[in-house]
Amino acid sequence: MIPSVYENNGHRGRGRYALTESEHGHVWGVCSEVEGLFGEPRRGTYELFGWVPDRVEVRGWIGSRVWLVPEDGTLDAWLLEDAESLGRYPGTDALVVTGLDDYEGPPEGHRAPVRLHDGYRWLGSCQEFARVLPDEQAEPPLVLRGLAPSARLRRALATGTRRTLDLGETGLEVRDDNGAPLTDRQLRPTIRTWSPSSHGPDLIDLELEGELDRPVPGYACPVWDRWLVGPPDTPGSWVGLDTRRRGAWLELVRERGCRLRHQKRPAEGVYELDGRHITDTPSLFLALGEAVNGPGGYFGGCLDALVDCLRGNFGYTAPATLLWRNAGTARKHLSHVLTPQGEPYDLHGTVLEVLTEGGMHVTFT
Repeated sequence: MIPSVYENNGHRGRGRYALTESEHGHVWGVCSEVEGLFGEPRRGTYELFGWVPDRVEVRGWIGSRVWLVPEDGTLDAWLLEDAESLGRYPGTDALVVTGLDDYEGPPEGHRAPVRLHDGYRWLGSCQEFARVLPDEQAEPPLVLRGLAPSARLRRALATGTRRTLDLGETGLEVRDDNGAPLTDRQLRPTIRTWSPSSHGPDLIDLELEGELDRPVPGYACPVWDRWLVGPPDTPGSWVGLDTRRRGAWLELVRERGCRLRHQKRPAEGVYELDGRHITDTPSLFLALGEAVNGPGGYFGGCLDALVDCLRGNFGYTAPATLLWRNAGTARKHLSHVLTPQGEPYDLHGTVLEVLTEGGMHVTFT
């Protein structure tokens, strides 16, 4: 017999992870350990034939957002997220690139030349490209160790029919060690097997078959480990990270920030922004979020999100003043960036315009 040890829909008992039915919010169970959460998302692989670099050697991680821009201008640019270069294919002039593609832009077999940029600089060009179909690989199961099951899950396991073992649209809710919501991942799982857990006499290990919508990539593990303990106590905990991990930090800041209830502050507030470490796009929004909402705070992760935050509900009330210290660093690194189509624009200046339009008076100190 499987004990029913969990029913509460408030703070979900012990553990970082809650398996929750999406439509009605029923909690299937709670645990403190999950296997299969971390793993490489499915990536597209592309051969760029006739590759010519543009003053830089493209190897290793390329950028969070790399754009393929058709040189004839007949199609929109095509996005590859979290792009990596595997180097040149042996014996050819082709560069092999992988990334999370959005399936929009140049169609398969596009013959016209394409240029690549990472949002900051041009990387090179190719005459044409081809998508390499990956080998079919089984997704690793998601295993919830030491799960405290609800009575409903207990009944489903006891019945054991195909219908009861299909959990339907489900969310894996993630909380930090303080019990505060951090993020979630969606899936549509089927129970593969379960067994009594070594974590305790009233707990089970539940193995699920079903792909997460967004597996957490391996490079983000240190960032997640830090946030699972709880939010940072001091600003700038992200400063020592590279751009890739700053992006992972910003993603958690955004997902956590959109779940928090922000207390509305009075107008005429004064905020201080430490601009010493703003050398890329993630650091711009991380520093701005901490200026307005303290360590680990969120105040937009892109221009559109910044506009939304300035309209309210994120601890800000217009008008207010922002004291931007060491603004020269951001001006140096973000005044000459590229749009998806490769046109130059001033991100630093654009952010200042958005802040001003949102009632934030910016003063440089």
